[in-house]
Amino acid sequence: MAVFASPLPNKQLWNSATIGQLGSPDMFLNGGWWHDSSILAATGEGLEKEQARAWQGWWNEQIVELVESSMAQKDALSVLLTGRSESNFSDLVKRIVQSKHLHFDMVCLKPATGPAGQKFRSTMEFKQELLKDIVYTYKDAEKLNIYEDRVKHTKAFRDFFFQFNEDLMRAQAQASRRPITTEVIQVPENATQLDPVVEIAAIQRMINAHNIQVRAGSAPPGTPPYQIKKTVFYTGYMIPADVTEKLTSLVSLQQGGQKDDIRYLANSILITPKPCPRSILDKVGGIGAKVRWKVTAISCFENKLWAARVETVPKGTKFYSENPVPTVVLAIRKNGRPADAARIVNWHPVTQEQAFEFDSVVGEKQMLRIEEETANESEYESYFPNRPHRKEDQNGRNDNYRPNNGRGGRVRDDRPGAYRGGNRDRGRGNKNTSYGSRGGARGGHRGDRGGGGRGRGRGGGGQSQYRSLDDIDNGYGNRGHDNNPDAFY
Repeated sequence: MAVFASPLPNKQLWNSATIGQLGSPDMFLNGGWWHDSSILAATGEGLEKEQARAWQGWWNEQIVELVESSMAQKDALSVLLTGRSESNFSDLVKRIVQSKHLHFDMVCLKPATGPAGQKFRSTMEFKQELLKDIVYTYKDAEKLNIYEDRVKHTKAFRDFFFQFNEDLMRAQAQASRRPITTEVIQVPENATQLDPVVEIAAIQRMINAHNIQVRAGSAPPGTPPYQIKKTVFYTGYMIPADVTEKLTSLVSLQQGGQKDDIRYLANSILITPKPCPRSILDKVGGIGAKVRWKVTAISCFENKLWAARVETVPKGTKFYSENPVPTVVLAIRKNGRPADAARIVNWHPVTQEQAFEFDSVVGEKQMLRIEEETANESEYESYFPNRPHRKEDQNGRNDNYRPNNGRGGRVRDDRPGAYRGGNRDRGRGNKNTSYGSRGGARGGHRGDRGGGGRGRGRGGGGQSQYRSLDDIDNGYGNRGHDNNPDAFY
């Protein structure tokens, strides 16, 4: 429905493979994102509250004005056409439209079978067949306007009616009507998202309903149960957005140097480049613990990475970082790597005005994914998608950890000498390169539709992720930065 801003899966929550799974009609026994009415009903603050205020803020008001204009025009036929299924969505769509006091001459949802008993292979096939019947029924109509917010559908409609009119002209006297002037108007996509908590809960309900059927034996043989798992890319002291803006002011660029390939970061101080073991989380106070920091020095590494060195406030506060010194990566060029911050030797003290103090919160950079349930899988093992798991001992200690506890002390390093040797000659005994040894898949979300999350869930600009019922293909959902080790810095 180009007139209503239906919510899309949030690409900041789910990895790209899961985005594709959610759009598929075959992932769950009860259908996916576009097939379960509870997703659309969860728009905004839920059905009851939103119906009372006519889903304010969720409409394409320009299209609403056109509908109202058609309502006042006696010789116009207005049709609401959607690929949502008739069986699951008819009541909900009716309530949404009536709340806005919109009147359509026809409200058409996709039926299980057509009037001639036909099965539609796609939403577009259904829409084309229906519009063809309407055009033949109203044979004196001279003009058809179609408003479409999906580029793929816009082209399909244009191609279809070009061929339709060409066939009519070729038939001439035998044709039951004259060609119809058709204009397909591309409507700007209006990306919206559910509240993240609401979205996760709605997906969990879909999974629960699927799993109940699987365990009851009513699912087709071989149908697996699913669960939501999280992929943790790193654990760190997370920096709020207002502080990020302040810290990036410390980046000093060379005069005349290229600026358009620089990506500003300043969003965290590394604890571990992986899921954090319970023993280390306990040391830093657990998720949500607050630590205050002060900028002491800045550096530029090979004119492709800018970083700030920080210390805790008060100075003796315990902290944990697998970097040699606690560091904020401020910015990188396109060919730079945040991992190179561990190679910085020359730091330049900041002025008193630049010695910013700021608060941080212990948190995880993570994305969610949907996978088959795995029997006897521990929470730590579940962090790693589709590959052998690395187990820790009962204390949560992994042999790859080399902590900096903030007091100059050192923890015994049990790793082989060849592993330790990477930075041994840099003049600081606790150097290590774990910053650059990031394992695991990374998820990406920037630049795609839905990436902003402003206001009532509006997404930012950029390449669209909008997909409808017949946009499901093997390629969709496989974009992004899931395998980019630096995507989340």
